[in-house]
Amino acid sequence: MIDFTQLVLAVVVVIVTTMLSLVGLQVVKILQELRKTIEKMNKVLDDTGVISESVSKPINMVSTMLMGIKGSNKIVKMIKDKVGQE
Repeated sequence: MIDFTQLVLAVVVVIVTTMLSLVGLQVVKILQELRKTIEKMNKVLDDTGVISESVSKPINMVSTMLMGIKGSNKIVKMIKDKVGQE
């Protein structure tokens, strides 16, 4: 026959096994949610990169244009100085 101690141990083993199985399932669910969160964060970062590129291109173009205007002003000034000397 089964002693009381063996019965208690068997019940405890079943309970611990069940609890560990449930904890394992919860860990799997948490990891799945973490994966989804990381994927969403990656999409947001990609969109941020696209937005920053679309903003930086016009700014670079304006800067280049202003530098060109500044250079052309110097050329015009040099030509005026040459014409004024002659």
